[in-house]
Amino acid sequence: MRELPGQLSREELAELFEGRTALVEALAGRDDPLGSAREVLLALPPEEQVAALNAHPAIGARTGLSARSTAEQGTDDDPELLAELARLNAEYEGRHGFRFVVFVNRRPRREILDVLRERLERPTGEEREAGIEALVSIAQDRWRSGA
Repeated sequence: MRELPGQLSREELAELFEGRTALVEALAGRDDPLGSAREVLLALPPEEQVAALNAHPAIGARTGLSARSTAEQGTDDDPELLAELARLNAEYEGRHGFRFVVFVNRRPRREILDVLRERLERPTGEEREAGIEALVSIAQDRWRSGA
């Protein structure tokens, strides 16, 4: 496990956060970018927070995943499970206006269904903060694991 870095390039940050967003631009060249990511994200306007969340792939997606996301999401390819994840993801995005982001932490997709169902019912502001927490945790874990 690696310690959090003092600085990261835009390219490294884009890989950790799944895209070149306003968040990545705000973190590039900053001291302790992963340690300050939560604070930076919370200070961004809501539309830029949403853009950072939407850059992350949907849980259960089968295409368009980075190598990191593919490994993190596992290989539970049960068609019924994937269909339910797709349905709940769409419902979540329709209700909250942004993508469901969760720190999977190598749990099988089946375990994520209950988390998604619970978070679907929460207030949008609370949910955006939960997504931000997850997004930062994912990036930090990616860096530490070096995967």
